Amino acid sequence: MTPCDVPPGVVTGDNLVKLLTHARENSYAIPAFNCTSSSTCNAALEAGKVNNSPVMIQVSNGGGKFFSGKAVDDPNSAALGAVACALHVRTVAKYYGVPVVLHSDHCAKKLLPWFDKMLEADESYYAQYGEPLFSSHMLDLSEEPDDENIAICVKYFEKMQKMKIWLEMEIGITGGEEDGVNNESVDPEKLYTSPEQVWAVYEALSKIGPMFSIAAAFGNVHGVYKPGNVTLQPKRLGGHQEFAKKKLGSDNDKPIFLVMHGGSGSTDEEIAEAVKCGVVKMNVDTDTQWAYWDGLRKFEADKHDYLQAQIGNPTGADKPNKKFYDPRVWIRKAEEAMIARCAVSMEKLGCKGTYTAKIPEAGSLPMWDVPKHGSKAMEALGNMVGGLLK
Repeated sequence: MTPCDVPPGVVTGDNLVKLLTHARENSYAIPAFNCTSSSTCNAALEAGKVNNSPVMIQVSNGGGKFFSGKAVDDPNSAALGAVACALHVRTVAKYYGVPVVLHSDHCAKKLLPWFDKMLEADESYYAQYGEPLFSSHMLDLSEEPDDENIAICVKYFEKMQKMKIWLEMEIGITGGEEDGVNNESVDPEKLYTSPEQVWAVYEALSKIGPMFSIAAAFGNVHGVYKPGNVTLQPKRLGGHQEFAKKKLGSDNDKPIFLVMHGGSGSTDEEIAEAVKCGVVKMNVDTDTQWAYWDGLRKFEADKHDYLQAQIGNPTGADKPNKKFYDPRVWIRKAEEAMIARCAVSMEKLGCKGTYTAKIPEAGSLPMWDVPKHGSKAMEALGNMVGGLLK
């Protein structure tokens, strides 16, 4: 496989198209890790670096609220946190040497004000840097009638396309519960998207531009479950591709960029089949949440007697315990466990080893990229963040 010719760091626009096309043509997918802190962002980035893999970092509405700080009592706190997450990733991403996709996760109809504020941030960033703050955003209007779902996506995609922002949309319902959207009692038949539904989306969005992907349901369920407890039918994704190929009269066996949600508990064979059928992105959240906690849990169990007081442990009543309770110690253990779990996803999705990390020489990168409009950059960034709270 010839490596994808895109630079390390956050990729947007044409470079993002190049990256996802490379993934589709070479039958691998990129894991999208939900992040809620700079620590989880850094863990995902490090996983990309050590596994020589591109990586996606995504923030949900709830994750954005957490990132901004639980004490921020403002209706736009989710957008503020999402922007803070994006700025953190943009500041450090190049030092990890791999392509990074900055993405916002599920946005239901009731959360559109959050989406609007993130687009405001994209516009301000674009005005200064010639590219959007985020690489891509997701609209999840699968609870709405198909016509309304597609119409709203068209409206937003027309705005996003001007900045070359990728749109991910969902049609058909993913079961389970995700960030306040509960589909646990949905009719099982609705967990399978039809080729006609996928084609309707493709037909509407392709008239605007090529930068979009479709999360088509094939029995997926958010959350954790044992393999076999959910009936996944990834071969249906191949049916969507075949249907579109015939409609288009195309030579491309996989004309549509597809996305997989609810991957926890999926077998390796089901994941491989989905990727073979054109899935270029798979969301990973539940498994990395557990891994992060498990790293801390194991550390506490191992060092329990050193974590009961500031002074005094099995080696002596006057011995200090700072090197055990220092947050940098136990948070790092959580990160290490998450990094290991991220590596599992990269292996399963076939993206491990597809991009050799290009670590910059020490001192070769500026602390902040020089903007196109000179000294007004920091002022513009301040206005962008301040505008979110209006």
